[in-house]
This record gives sequence, structure tokens and C-alpha cells, in this order.
Amino acid sequence: MELKIDADASFADLHRLIIRNCGYSEAHGQRFFICDENWRPTRRILLSDEENVNIDEDVYLMDDTELGAFLEDEGQRFAYRFDPEERRMFLLELTETTFGERIPAEGIVNRRHGHAPSQFTTREEPSPIAPTVVTEELEEEFYGEDGFEEEDLDLEGFDILE
Repeated sequence: MELKIDADASFADLHRLIIRNCGYSEAHGQRFFICDENWRPTRRILLSDEENVNIDEDVYLMDDTELGAFLEDEGQRFAYRFDPEERRMFLLELTETTFGERIPAEGIVNRRHGHAPSQFTTREEPSPIAPTVVTEELEEEFYGEDGFEEEDLDLEGFDILE
């Protein structure tokens, strides 16, 4: 999904935009994580104060925190945990900032492709497999500066309905 929302909107507004457009319900434990460039969480933004278990950590609440307070630069990464039981998340990235564009207060879905995963997994569904740790030796081999061959990329698989 490509979402558009005002920087003055709160994380709660973004939370409601996501759950409304994915057909989810509000659940205890849903939260945002502000991440570094390697997707490591640096801050948590909680749905309610009751969820804070770490007294030493600053508490940011969705209702009280504006998006612009943490999302400033294009490329900024953050994650949204939509399924607290299984800890599944959407990985999000700020791709564009525009000035002077009027966006509804509740935000909009600008484009979407496919369907959101179900919010909660059932016992019959297999749990997602955790990624394996890649050693430095393999990481250089697979993620070197060579990149990829453009003709190997199947552009037909990226159809986005506008």
C-alpha cells in the first residue's frame, strides 16, 4: 500500500488508517517501531501507556505523538506490529515528502496492490519461518556491490493498480 498522511497527524491516525484499510481490529500490543537503516528498532510508539514494561525507556503514545516528530527524512524506516500474538509486522518507509498538498486529516490510501494478510493466524496455518542469520562471508557474496542484472528483474510481477 502507498499511504498519504499529513505530518501533523498522529501515529494513532496512521494506525487507524492501516487497520481500517486492511480490515483489522484494534488489539492490545499493536505498536510502531522507529527503525534505523538496518531495520533495528530505536524507539517504540505504543497504543496505550499500559503496554510499557520498561520503566527506563521513554514512553511515546500514538495519540500524543505526531508523525513529523520522528519521520522527517525520505528513506526513514519504521514498522507497524499488527499481530501482537505472532509479532508479524508491516515494514514501512517514508518515500516522499510533499509540501502544499491538501490531504484529508484521516489520510488516504493512494495505491494498493494485493490483499493484506489476515490479522491473526489460526492454529492450522503454519507460523512464518524466522529468517536465518547470514554470516559475513555469505553476506559479501550475496550482497556485494555487483547488484543484479536488470534483465533478471520480472517487471510484470510488479503490476500496481492506480
